[in-house]
Amino acid sequence: MFEKSYITPLGAIHYWIHIIDTDIATLVFLPGLTADHRLFDKQIEYFKNKYNVFVWDAPAHGASWPFKFDFDLFDKVKWLHGIFKQENITKPVIVGQSMGGYVGQAYAELYPESLKGFVSIDSAPLQRKYVTGIEIWLLKRMEPVYFYCPWKFLLKSGTNGVAASEYGRTLMYEIMMVYDGDKKRYSQIAGHGFKILANAMEMDLPYEITCPALLICGEQDHAGSCIRYNKAWHKNTGIPLEWIKDAGHNSNTDKPEIINQLIERVVEQLQ
Repeated sequence: MFEKSYITPLGAIHYWIHIIDTDIATLVFLPGLTADHRLFDKQIEYFKNKYNVFVWDAPAHGASWPFKFDFDLFDKVKWLHGIFKQENITKPVIVGQSMGGYVGQAYAELYPESLKGFVSIDSAPLQRKYVTGIEIWLLKRMEPVYFYCPWKFLLKSGTNGVAASEYGRTLMYEIMMVYDGDKKRYSQIAGHGFKILANAMEMDLPYEITCPALLICGEQDHAGSCIRYNKAWHKNTGIPLEWIKDAGHNSNTDKPEIINQLIERVVEQLQ
């Protein structure tokens, strides 16, 4: 994997990429809110010699810092598309975990002809109809909640609360410790992420997925209302939904072998 960067007016986005052949599919791994590129280590390891692979530290996350908090979900999508052009990625298959799944849906809205495949891992639909007014109100006001929570509580909920496996919990602990001693930055990342998510929902756009797609959700995913959202998403769209036993919100770290097989099944539909 080669680390590269993409320069924006607000800061540099760092990403890691391995290209075998630009004519084949590129698996685009997008981590969730506050997580960094390491979230997909097990997927990169499995796929890097089979397909092109890409993973980033989202703006303000991990190595993509410093970065001004003056962007929305669609800015992230436009920058992602800019990276695709920079790297000549022509057949992106977005694999988004949690917030990464929302980025994927926004990408489908702006560049439907470009997106070749979509895999949602413990994410939820971006359409306005799935969320209540209270949920949107709360999403816009999460930064002070995070800031005033004790760091030890955030560490516990951010590790044990999102993963069911020892590997998954240890990994998230290591990722969160990047922000140890800088709770302000961590709170800003979380608060800003939830706010731009709420704003994108309020836009009430179709966010239709027209390419081959798959929804994945851990049976022990207790982050927000992911289980309820995925049931409704599957019912309303007909997109296949796979439940992962003994997996939490980061099911790709809890059950990587199963997730890798499911991702591969989607990519094989493109051949």
